[in-house]
Amino acid sequence: MMPRTHDQLLLPVNPWFMWASLLVALLLNLLPLGRAPVVPDILALALVFWTVHQPRRVGVGISFLFGLVMDVHAGALLGQHALAYTLLSFFAIALHRRLLWFTAPAQALHVLPLFMAGTLVGLLVRLAAGDAFPGWSIFAAPLLQTLLWAPVSLLLLAPQRRAPDRDANRPL
Repeated sequence: MMPRTHDQLLLPVNPWFMWASLLVALLLNLLPLGRAPVVPDILALALVFWTVHQPRRVGVGISFLFGLVMDVHAGALLGQHALAYTLLSFFAIALHRRLLWFTAPAQALHVLPLFMAGTLVGLLVRLAAGDAFPGWSIFAAPLLQTLLWAPVSLLLLAPQRRAPDRDANRPL
């Protein structure tokens, strides 16, 4: 299958930008927004994005570490977020080659089951630990994360789309 001709070639990602975006996502998750279940998990969104686009740099191990940080911050059962983020990264790595062929809105439809599964895993761990069911509104967060996929993709890929140095002898 030939690549689409309207796609722009991306420059290599700057590792500092990638890690800074993950830290900003972590800080956004650490904001005290209360216990509203409809708040999207920005860190999960950023982890899935970078796992899809840079699977050799951001993977299951990094997701596990960020999950432990979120578990400690939230005071949740240790390993709840770590398990959810690890599974998100594993399935994102499994999908990453196929996912990159689609446009950002089509990618959002493909990552919706990932975000739903991540939320469901966290919910099942909490229920197994004896917590009460938080209500069906908990499934609004994965829907918001899916809606945020396209704008986040544009934002995080913007530094790679900058114009390379023009050269009269190089057609790219």
